[in-house]
Amino acid sequence: MNFESLILDRRDGVATITLNRPDALNALNLALGRELFHAALDVDDDPSVRCVVITGAGKAFCAGGDVKDFADNLPRIGALVKELTTYLHGTVSRLARSDKPVIMAVNGVAAGGGFSFALSGDLVIAAESARFTMAYSKIAATPDGSSSYFLPRLVGLRRAMELYFTNRVLSAREALEWGLVTRVVPDAELANAVHALARELAQGPSKAFGGAKRLFHHSTWESLETQMELEAQAIAVSGRTEDFKGGVTAFANKKQATFHGR
Repeated sequence: MNFESLILDRRDGVATITLNRPDALNALNLALGRELFHAALDVDDDPSVRCVVITGAGKAFCAGGDVKDFADNLPRIGALVKELTTYLHGTVSRLARSDKPVIMAVNGVAAGGGFSFALSGDLVIAAESARFTMAYSKIAATPDGSSSYFLPRLVGLRRAMELYFTNRVLSAREALEWGLVTRVVPDAELANAVHALARELAQGPSKAFGGAKRLFHHSTWESLETQMELEAQAIAVSGRTEDFKGGVTAFANKKQATFHGR
């Protein structure tokens, strides 16, 4: 698929998806949402890709839904936002269930749907200048993009309510303190820091990464006994992978394991 609203680059086992509507602060319209969904399907299905990075072009990560587009389509706004969230939610769901680690490289403002999308990443690396805000209630909208799922789990119900009701803007450092991001780096170092981490993860045991992601997500609603049974099943599956065999053999022989994602 040829993309017009994003850039998809693949190298060294890493797929980088760059939202590319810089003049609109990478706001999500139907075209970008549709392309983002197809890009997620593409990289998830590509065996050569073992880590995914998502970032924004220009000075923003993503300013959320394209409010101008909403205003221009008020007579059919229900259908429009249902279609847009179908693409965004499909993207979040596909990447959350993928074996590939997903790094959100937040290079600027992450607001509304962009805030929500950033939270859905497995790891979030933010530039010092990044800012995070829900922004939904400014336009009398409820949250989307998975934030009502991830946000209370990350910061607790009280803080989630505060962020929604007040549209409080968090600096990158505040977001780090609240547990919304993994790491904060100087703006000039963001690309190199993300690339180094992505390269490291791309050389990891992809099947085990995917199994662990699914276990962590399941843990939010399963009982202790059910979760432990899921752990037992997952580690048994891990034991049948090539990476596990190579890993335990290398460990037993005091060597560094090389993983191939199989």
